[in-house]
Amino acid sequence: MTSPDPSCSYTSFQGDRRLVSGPLHVVALAVKLTADRDRMKPILIFDDSTGRSIDVDTRGTDEDILARYQTKAVTQESQAGAPDAPRGRGRPKLGVVAREVTLLPRHWEWLASQPGGPSVALRKLVEEARHRYSKRDKSRVWQERAYHFMSAMAGDMPGFEEASRALFANDEATFRELIAAWPADVRRHAAWLAYGDDAKEGMV
Repeated sequence: MTSPDPSCSYTSFQGDRRLVSGPLHVVALAVKLTADRDRMKPILIFDDSTGRSIDVDTRGTDEDILARYQTKAVTQESQAGAPDAPRGRGRPKLGVVAREVTLLPRHWEWLASQPGGPSVALRKLVEEARHRYSKRDKSRVWQERAYHFMSAMAGDMPGFEEASRALFANDEATFRELIAAWPADVRRHAAWLAYGDDAKEGMV
């Protein structure tokens, strides 16, 4: 299991009830408080970027949890906003990463004939594909994160299989109809993960 990213958004559930969404340190503190009051019901924490449940260490005091997760988030934000180191002479690196690409001879011949050579041609092709298929790729990511969440929270609920098929078939109306009988918080969060709508609006 990969380590959680403190800069992402997370959502916690106790049974079918949503507890809180927000940065990891906020969710972790809320989970600790709830667990201290009611240890009978299990609590799950989900990474909203993937829909997968994660393990979070809520041992110790509130200060321990803040030091464990909030500090990491602040450090990452500081590093992201830090100015770049002064560049030396020559062409800027532009974040270019060199990796091996395997192509057929005719592909290399075509790339070599393009203005700027193979590297420039490949970058242009990738950027064009990203622009052309960005909506489709975003939809696929949202479908997958919704499915992961649904599998964990609603795998045994009526209509799960049918709702999953509607989700991946891009049939939003049928999807919403099939999950209408699910617990409200589970239904809203699944819809938000799948379509990015205002399902979480008004929640704390």
